[in-house]
Amino acid sequence: MEKKYKNIQNYIVRLRRDLHQIPELETELPKTKAYICRELERLGIPFTCSEKDSGILAVIEGKEKGKTIALRADMDALPLEEETGAAYASSHPGCMHACGHDAHMAILLGAARLLKEQRKLLRGTVRFIFQTGEEISRGSEIAISNGYVEGVDAIFGLHIGSILGKEIPSGTLIFPRACCMASFDKFVLRVKGKSCHGSTPEKGVDPVNIAAHLILSLQAVQTREISGSSASVITVGRIQGGAQYNVIPDEVILEGTIRALDEPVRHYIAQRIRGLAAATAAAFGGSCECEIIWGAPPVVNDEELAELAAESVSDLFEPKDIIDNFPIPNMGGEDFSNYLQIVPGAFFFLSTSSPEKGTDVPHHNPYFNIDEDVMWRGVVTFERIVMRMLQ
Repeated sequence: MEKKYKNIQNYIVRLRRDLHQIPELETELPKTKAYICRELERLGIPFTCSEKDSGILAVIEGKEKGKTIALRADMDALPLEEETGAAYASSHPGCMHACGHDAHMAILLGAARLLKEQRKLLRGTVRFIFQTGEEISRGSEIAISNGYVEGVDAIFGLHIGSILGKEIPSGTLIFPRACCMASFDKFVLRVKGKSCHGSTPEKGVDPVNIAAHLILSLQAVQTREISGSSASVITVGRIQGGAQYNVIPDEVILEGTIRALDEPVRHYIAQRIRGLAAATAAAFGGSCECEIIWGAPPVVNDEELAELAAESVSDLFEPKDIIDNFPIPNMGGEDFSNYLQIVPGAFFFLSTSSPEKGTDVPHHNPYFNIDEDVMWRGVVTFERIVMRMLQ
């Protein structure tokens, strides 16, 4: 490892641990925003803050004019109680960086530091987007509405962890060529019945029974109405209803997620959920209100830019450390996809999965952690991409 990368590794580990202790949710992240702003001021990099959320846009202008490249990191955390036992664990009860966004911010700041040092070699502009609300799929929409990607020629982002499989060794960089992550949307079904005593169900309308039939019907959409070659997921993750074991309630609420790799499939599933909800409830004498909360479309990389990203570090790492294609998309979602609807770009992955270090735990888990020793690889990839495009 070159000396400059050893120095940047120590720097970003410190940043990541600081940020890990102050996780915040959704779009208002005052402590996280203040920390990043202070660091950008120390680096002497100009920035502006969003008036709509806690997002930040930093900019480095090269010595000469040229293309504009954007790099993005997400900032928000998850509503989880951390159980890692780390010395730098979350200081905010019920809130945790369990998806690697703390590392994403640190890596982007590390890339900004390296590129600031090489500003005179740049022919063009680099924008650093620190985005809120990825977990609720709203942050990139706000960043776009702020004009952060106006005039941008290409955009790049990364995700750290074991998201593409814990069997991929820590330190491996993965550059998918096309679709690499699914769309993600939420549905809420409010099943309405008529309450009565459990001993006399004939006197009411049982929303628990309706909900049970509806859950089974939803699975049939995926297995019987969509081609086996079109990957999709319909998951009910939350059921709420009733207060007494022997009383049929008035209402049961179902909440779940839709995942798809194709836009037509995504919208077909939403349409069928609405139809099945109404028809199933009516068949048993009840009713159902259906709400589809649209998230983000599939993440589809530009093939040429994904190839460029892989080639930018091919001379630095061994072939085993680079997967320059990944034919099986992940069914997780990422609102980076909203940028790719407007600007060509590529989203790549850095595995930090190490069973020996206990970092092969899935994301969104109270025991989630990363192998910090490989974080510098994310920094150098961002740096090499920019230098290749703007030098």
